[in-house]
Amino acid sequence: MALTFRFDPPVDPALRDGLLTLWSDVTNAGGAVGFVPPVTAEEVRPELVRHFAAMAEGRTRLLVGYDEDGAVAASAFLTYNAHRLMRHWVWLYTVMVHPRHQGEGYGRDLMAAAADAARSLDGIEAIRLTCRGGTGADRFYEACGYKEVGRVPGMIRVAPGDDRDDVTMLLPLG
Repeated sequence: MALTFRFDPPVDPALRDGLLTLWSDVTNAGGAVGFVPPVTAEEVRPELVRHFAAMAEGRTRLLVGYDEDGAVAASAFLTYNAHRLMRHWVWLYTVMVHPRHQGEGYGRDLMAAAADAARSLDGIEAIRLTCRGGTGADRFYEACGYKEVGRVPGMIRVAPGDDRDDVTMLLPLG
């Protein structure tokens, strides 16, 4: 069954709780989404609140994928670049598919929906994202059409003695 995607869904308690569960479950399954496991929803909440604040200020947009039961199953945040010389592309952040849906093609569906969402924004010509090296995420994004355009060795410290590359990837939308 395919996910149903919604760009800029209304933020209500069900969405908030669904995103908190998604983010903590993805992290605890080993997903590289800004935290290191184990993590609780309460530890994730301040970061989600920062994303919601950016949405309220018009700097960030939210894409959510709902499963057949209406539960939050996937999400990504698209953030405008505030620099006046770089307003023609957006950042893609916190790309997540719930672990129970891994291997069903939902990640590719989410990336295609994110590209469609970005194309719907005035003047946006590309999507840029970063990912943690050593996770395989860069290979996944390459399979979705992104190209690696930069790599900074050892810039992400997962734990003492476990430094990962910060990989920058780009998807032109033209």
